[in-house]
Amino acid sequence: MNNYETYRLKFETLIDPLVREMEEYATEHFVPIMERSGIETFIGLLTIQKPKTLLEIGSAIGYSAIRMAQAIPELHISTIERDEDRHAQAVSYIERAQLNNRISLFKDDALTFEPHVLPFTEYDACFIDAAKGQYKKFFEKYEALVKSGGILYCDNMFMHGMVFLEDQDVPKRNRTMIRNLKAFTEWIMENPAYETSLLPVGDGILIARKL
Repeated sequence: MNNYETYRLKFETLIDPLVREMEEYATEHFVPIMERSGIETFIGLLTIQKPKTLLEIGSAIGYSAIRMAQAIPELHISTIERDEDRHAQAVSYIERAQLNNRISLFKDDALTFEPHVLPFTEYDACFIDAAKGQYKKFFEKYEALVKSGGILYCDNMFMHGMVFLEDQDVPKRNRTMIRNLKAFTEWIMENPAYETSLLPVGDGILIARKL
């Protein structure tokens, strides 16, 4: 743990026991969830934006959806997860958090999912945290659902530092994913339809405001 993390933890508020249980479960079962510094920064951004509706691509076990819903009482979240086991775990955690009335969970592949079944036709925000090599496809599919002035957020933009490596230094099994992630980053940063920033917190958070 670096000096920043040690210092920051001194000021950390009491964590909900269910949230801590989810973090321990994720560690034990190798489920990728947002890093603590990343989720806290993300929630801070959302409290400034004050969205009423948010679409999440990639629920995993429901960690980020629950954290968002707990932090912003007026927020309604629609979230999509394709993995059966993670979806089942998310259902259980969302029920235990008593957030069924504000989190709508769909079991499907977000790339083939039919958006017309969503509870809202437009969203104030979209959070993409699924297959990193497919970010551009996710973005292009769901950006139309985000209102003008709304924000699309993407996590894991640094992919544990692999985006900083030269192509030949990236493990072979990850090269296509990293190439796609880099290409997406270049594409959205140069996209005139969005004001985009890349924040060096957590594993890298991208913020794209729709003009």
